[in-house]
Amino acid sequence: MKSAMAKHILVKTKAEAEALKVRLAGGADFAALARKYSLCPSKKRGGDLGEIYPGQLVRPIENVIFKQPLLKLHGPVKSQFGYHLVIVYFRS
Repeated sequence: MKSAMAKHILVKTKAEAEALKVRLAGGADFAALARKYSLCPSKKRGGDLGEIYPGQLVRPIENVIFKQPLLKLHGPVKSQFGYHLVIVYFRS
């Protein structure tokens, strides 16, 4: 079975996600921003979602995790929970 490892930051609005994306592009630490701003419980781990298998997350996020390029900041990605910024570190 395919699995992946990714981190994400979840915020309420697209504007918040865009502002964080600009900070990340400027060199801000992803984990620090996740701990401070993310609405997801994964914020305690710097946004780390751990090992992910298909079917565990909402479709828009899984589409990024399992289909988009690795080691690139993706987003904002809209889901029913808000807007996500996602980095996929590996797939196996």
